[in-house]
Amino acid sequence: VQLQAFGGGLVQAGDSLRLSCVTSGRTFNVDGMGWFRQAPGKERELVTAIRWSDGSPFYADSVEGRFTISRDNAENTGYLQMNSLKPEDTAVYYCAASSIFSVRMPDYPYWGQGTLVTVSS
Repeated sequence: VQLQAFGGGLVQAGDSLRLSCVTSGRTFNVDGMGWFRQAPGKERELVTAIRWSDGSPFYADSVEGRFTISRDNAENTGYLQMNSLKPEDTAVYYCAASSIFSVRMPDYPYWGQGTLVTVSS
């Protein structure tokens, strides 16, 4: 499974941004997609995840109510809509895929390249 993430950029606090993650290859095995982020000097963390089969989401407390994860089965693409962005959301964002729905990073064997999101105050 290959993944490509798109959509990062420089925005101001309060703005919105949508990230996309296009999957290809043996996507029929995928039932979990996660978005992770890594801020400078910090460990990579899970932001949100979705069960591909039924769209069930999980959100970290830090983004609950501001971020929305979704997927388009026909396009094999996942999305992360980020609203009310804060400077502390600044990070490299990665999408990842798994054969299971999980909130644990080790359960994700397939990773896309990161896309940088910078939120200025």
